Amino acid sequence: MTHINPLDPGASPLDYYGFELRRHREAAGLTQRQLGDIVNYTGSLVGQVETARKLPTQIFSERVDAALGTGGLLSRLVELVMRSQLPTWFQKVAELQSKATQIYSFELGIVPGLFQTEAYARAVLGVIDRSNLEDRTTVRLARQRLLEKEDPPFVWVVIGEAALRQSIGGPRTMRGQLTRLLSYEDSHRVNIQVLPFSAGAHAGMIGSFDLYRFTNDPPIAYTEGYNSAHPTADPETVRAFSHRYDHLQAAALSLKDTAELIRCVMAESYGEHLV
Repeated sequence: MTHINPLDPGASPLDYYGFELRRHREAAGLTQRQLGDIVNYTGSLVGQVETARKLPTQIFSERVDAALGTGGLLSRLVELVMRSQLPTWFQKVAELQSKATQIYSFELGIVPGLFQTEAYARAVLGVIDRSNLEDRTTVRLARQRLLEKEDPPFVWVVIGEAALRQSIGGPRTMRGQLTRLLSYEDSHRVNIQVLPFSAGAHAGMIGSFDLYRFTNDPPIAYTEGYNSAHPTADPETVRAFSHRYDHLQAAALSLKDTAELIRCVMAESYGEHLV
């Protein structure tokens, strides 16, 4: 007799997802292997997702929803699953990002997570700890879905020139990452500016920070420490960071000049002849 692992749907969002996946699969009269064949995944992977040993992806969820006629249930659940897998200290921040109508971000030496490619994110996350690296990368990339919502937030990013020139993951990874940044050149919802080295001393020397604005709630200023998040709605603090951001935008290159600099860095440092 085949042993069926019991599932506790109340244990976590991931367990609940697995429970619903198994319930709908069995209702359709399909084995794990049969469902895997339909959605172009292995039956083993279906089983791992059902027993909360493997994270589902958005593509997997969409394919299974279509195959089982679940009305998009799993596609809706996967966002909750991914958020639950974030470090505890960051989960509140991810929730704020998902609700914000405007996001203003300043990063001194790294491409913000919302715009990282898979290879770049993997390189960043795997610097010290490579355990569960694929799952942690999947979770980080899942946050980018907020840019694909029906009504996505308006996002303005200022990044230091060092983020373009610091080789993370090697030339091929960096070329792909800079190409990703350029893909927003004509976007009406995402604006990216580079703060050049030539700007000298600037208002962001205290470190990276974000500002989140909402329709009906007060704005939030967010800074980050080592394994810690510091969001605050204190009006004076938000006003101070907003003032700094205004100065950073003024000191940064224009959108057009930013795109030109990115192209120059790609040609000079990460050209066609990749190692």
